[in-house]
Amino acid sequence: MSSLAAHTPRQFASELRRWRNARRVSQLELALRAGTTQRHVSYIEQGRSRPGRTMVVRLAESLELSLRERNALLNAAGYAPLFRESPIDDDVLRPVRDALDRILEGHMPYPAVVAGPIGDLVAANAAVELLAVGAAPALLEPPVNVLRLAIHPDGMASRVENLSEWGRHIIESVRARTLRSPDTRLDALLAELESYLPPLSPGPDHVGFAVPLRLRCEQGELQLMTTLTSFATAVDVTLAEVHLEAFLPADDATAQILHERERARRAGGRVGSLPPELVVGRRA
Repeated sequence: MSSLAAHTPRQFASELRRWRNARRVSQLELALRAGTTQRHVSYIEQGRSRPGRTMVVRLAESLELSLRERNALLNAAGYAPLFRESPIDDDVLRPVRDALDRILEGHMPYPAVVAGPIGDLVAANAAVELLAVGAAPALLEPPVNVLRLAIHPDGMASRVENLSEWGRHIIESVRARTLRSPDTRLDALLAELESYLPPLSPGPDHVGFAVPLRLRCEQGELQLMTTLTSFATAVDVTLAEVHLEAFLPADDATAQILHERERARRAGGRVGSLPPELVVGRRA
């Protein structure tokens, strides 16, 4: 008997009920979203009814599960996964990688990275060398984790003027992700990252953790804002789990410094310390 056929309606029922409770959705609301009846959802959750593959997909979509989680729910119901998971260097993803490379290059002279679900660096532009200045070599060995690099004492932390606030911006972002899509790897990383941060005592003017990064460099203090872009319509698990993080100057002084650094980099042919295979423009 195959592993898929071995699954029972009760196994799927348990998973569906777990996700519905995690999303804080009632049976009626889930039924309305999925285009079925509350009675049918109730029967499914009791293990009295085995849903078809299409219904499982509709329920997963209605619960806003990730592609990986949708595949797992299909498997729990006894069906084969619907969404493929291709290696990032697979030929099927080459057009996407080429497009990402163009975006990274087009963002110069401002730093930008493409990272995986737990922060592992997939690709970067040459300006990201700014973030790696003075970092311990161990933090720059593949796979480079950009979250760890950002707030590790031997990474960027010693140059971040507002580490308490900005570091907690990162922490809260990771925490929100773990609540939305539980992942033991993220749980472990979150515990590690929290151990690096100094205590914070918010004053009366505290407005939250969404603050610009204040980063020291040779030319002065930079103020950088960040934007996150994900692939909302991806049909490949790997692509759905990566995101593009781009840094933007928050003031004219920062923009000027970054332009000057890029001119100096081009004139001096600086190589930098990140793995060359990950940096656009430095690949063999």
